[in-house]
Amino acid sequence: MAISLQNQQKSLPIDTRMLRRTLRKLLEALACQTCDLSVLLVDDAQIHRLNVRYRGVDAPTDVLAFAMRDGPCTHLHPQVLGDLVISAPTASRQAAARHRSLAEELTHLLIHGTLHLLGYDHEASPGAARSMRAKERELWRLVKKTVLSVED
Repeated sequence: MAISLQNQQKSLPIDTRMLRRTLRKLLEALACQTCDLSVLLVDDAQIHRLNVRYRGVDAPTDVLAFAMRDGPCTHLHPQVLGDLVISAPTASRQAAARHRSLAEELTHLLIHGTLHLLGYDHEASPGAARSMRAKERELWRLVKKTVLSVED
């Protein structure tokens, strides 16, 4: 399992070691122990540019997922899940609004984005949204208990 995690934003202190532990635990729980994943933490301006370019949405967002399992060349490197880009400032605002720590919000975004890389799509149908939410809750309970050491 190869995890690349880069923190390119400078405005917020982020515990990247905790995020790496979280990612390892998530990938293990998803039976992706041999998968590779990259995560990039950025500011709102950078994710805004990516959101416009790749989704046509002229606004910042919290997480973007670029799956490598989609498209004609997936057979070349089947162990590569893809790339996640997370806006730390957006995550911080969402954490405050949801009365969570930044670490908890970043963990939620890692779970959400990783599920997108694996093909979950909450926008496909109400059933798909329910399935994705259920999987997010299952993974959250696991991560909360084992990585964040937060009580249920």
